Parts: sequence; structure tokens; C-alpha cells
Amino acid sequence: MSTFGTLFRVTTYGESHGASVGAIVDGVPPGLELSASDIQVQLSRRRPGQTNLTTPRDEKDLVHLQSGIEHGVTLGTPIALLVKNEDQRPKDYSETDLYPRPSHADYTYLAKYGVKASSGGGRSSARETIGRVAAGAIAEKYLKLCHGLEIVAFVSSVGKVRLPTTRSTISDEDNDEAEDALTPEFRQLLSTITREEVDKYQTRCPHAETSDRMTKRILRAKEAMDSIGGTVTCVIRNVPPGLGEPVFDKLEAKLAQAMLSIPATKAFEIGSGFRGTEVPGSRHNDAFISRPDGRLGTTTNWSGGIQGGISNGEDIYFRREYFTRSIIGQTDRFTHFRVGFKSPATISQSQSTAQYDGTAGQLAARGRHDPCVVPRAVPIVEAMASLVIMDALLIQNARKQASSLLPPITTLPPTMILPSGKVKSLDGK
Repeated sequence: MSTFGTLFRVTTYGESHGASVGAIVDGVPPGLELSASDIQVQLSRRRPGQTNLTTPRDEKDLVHLQSGIEHGVTLGTPIALLVKNEDQRPKDYSETDLYPRPSHADYTYLAKYGVKASSGGGRSSARETIGRVAAGAIAEKYLKLCHGLEIVAFVSSVGKVRLPTTRSTISDEDNDEAEDALTPEFRQLLSTITREEVDKYQTRCPHAETSDRMTKRILRAKEAMDSIGGTVTCVIRNVPPGLGEPVFDKLEAKLAQAMLSIPATKAFEIGSGFRGTEVPGSRHNDAFISRPDGRLGTTTNWSGGIQGGISNGEDIYFRREYFTRSIIGQTDRFTHFRVGFKSPATISQSQSTAQYDGTAGQLAARGRHDPCVVPRAVPIVEAMASLVIMDALLIQNARKQASSLLPPITTLPPTMILPSGKVKSLDGK
């Protein structure tokens, strides 16, 4: 379906070479000051044609607010967001009348619906994500204003070029030693990295040397009329505890659904992920401690900020991978929250494939495409994360409000009641 969310519901519409793309966002709290500029900043980070590392398709992706806002304030009614397609070239896709493009959705859409968009990828195109990013920008503003919540993503690998250098592995299968999933250095990175710092680099990898190597790798793929994949790392900071709906709508399950719904994604891992299978429970468990403000926290974060499908107040991160680097003469390990994107399926090389009727032939694709999608995927990952957290927060707030109307319970033993002050409530008190 084209709708995501329960209370904060986003429906996207439009095809890659249609008149427009956009979204209808329902469930936005009334009274939020909102303008097109709040949304445009993220759309501009996503738009094509930013650098020579992306598709040359020239789209400004200017957002038009159609409803749900008066005098710069949300009304609580559905907000319609529209972005016009201005640089379509349907003629570049005439070959798809005969050929299903390798690794594209041409064949599967035709098999499902019996009809498909005649140009581009239609709904499977990354143009569809414009509506997600626009809706995510609205959610992000609310989350930032009301809860101080921050979401920052960045590119952590392109092909085999990784941040920062070499993958670390455990070669001895009997070795149960394992460092903390988050070293002090990486905790510092996760707690301080900003979008402004990420955007200093055209690859959106906030590490100068690695970014330069990534640039060369992408350009090499482009010159070869080929493509290359990569990964995006993201952290969600200041997440209140209590978000997530067991058992089938666990927070990590909703994040996985959100991330794997993004075009070209092929991998998602949260917390310790597969690395956690190599570590005994005595080392994997996140012990609780009392924070300076009196709330509970954990000494480590192998759980990735989620336990039992519910946020525990620690930073949330997905798809971690170990790497080594030298810092002041010593080797440290750190972990990343990442989403894996495959190499773009559209390439300019001639490919041996079959037509719809099974006749073998050569397909020489035209059109404009990204040699690597990950730099532009950064705001899309941020947007989908914000939609998940926003929806989970509204659901939890509704539960707490309903519970607050009941008379106080005086019959429960103390062990069933949360000690006052140990968990920060969703209203910040």
C-alpha cells in the first residue's frame, strides 16, 4: 500500500515521469508553526543534480502546501504536499516497451497489476520518496520542538570504501572477547554529529580522507557506465523510553519496515545485529546504571536503544559494523547504525537480457541515473526514521492520556509501580 503509519499517516502519490509527486499527511498536531521552508531544506538535500556524483536530472523539487495550514499554523487537518515534475524525458524509456530492465520493477509491476507505467520506474522510482521526505520534515520539526529529538544520518560506506578504514573480525572462533558495541569515541560522534557537518562533504561522509576515496570510487563507476552501492548510518538521539507496540509492532520491526521500504535497500541491522550472535550473554547484556539526573541508563548499548521492542531511552542505531582505526597510537573499535543500498539497477552499459516474450536480446538503457544513491539517500533515511518515531510517540501519548483519566490505583504492590523520577515521561516531566 502507499500509506504508512497509524496515527501519523502518510500517503504518497505520483510516478517518476508524471505531472507531480507528493503526499497527504494526516495526524499532524494542530498549532504547529509550519512553512514551506521547513520542508524545503530536506527536499533540497534529496533532490537530483546536486553534484557530479548524482543524476543530472534537473529538478528543483519545490514544495507547494495545498491544505491543512492557515497563517503559517497547522489546523490538525490533512496537509497536502505537491512537488511538480519539471524535467521528464519519457522518450528515454521507449525500450522498456519490449524489455523488462534487469533488477528493475518493470516485470514485477506488470505481473502484479497487468499494466505498468510506460516510462521510468513509476511508483518504484526514487521520485516517490519526495513525499516521504516532505512528510518526514513535518514530523522532525514537531519532534525537535516538543522533545528535543534529533535524527542524523550519514554515508558510512561506498562499495568497499568504509568509514574509517578496515573491517575488524574475530578470527579465533573460541575467542569470546568482545569490545563494547559503542566505544567512547563513537559515542562522542553519535552525540555530536550534525547535518551541517555531514553536508560539508559531497559524499555526505563526515570524514575527509574517506570521503575523497568514496568520490573516486563513485566517479570510477560513472566513467565505466556502471554503478556502486553503499550504506547509510543513522542515529536517533533523545528518544524517550516507552515507544513501540509489542508484539508485532515492535519499534525495531517498524524501523525495519520503514527502511526496507526505501527503493534500492537490501539490508537492515539494528543494535548488535549479527555481531551479537558471536558474543556470550555475559558480555552482550546491557547493565543498568543510575544517571546523574536520577533516571536509569545502560552501561553499554548492544540493544541499540530498544529492548523487548520498546525504546529504553538510549540512542537508537541500526546495522552496526566493526571497524578499526588508529587514535593516538591505539586501535579502537566502533559501531554503526546502517541501511544497505544496492548498486543502482539503471546503468548505461548494454546488457544481455530477455524481452517480455522471452526473446533474447541486448538492452542499452538510456535515461539519467545516479551512479551511487547513498549520498541522496541520507535525508530519506532520516525522514523514514522520523515517521516511525512520530507515530510511535503519538500512540504512546494517547495511551498515557487515556490512563491519566483513571482514578489512582492504590492496591498494587510497590514492585509493580515505577519509582518516581527514574524514567522521563513523554511530556518531559
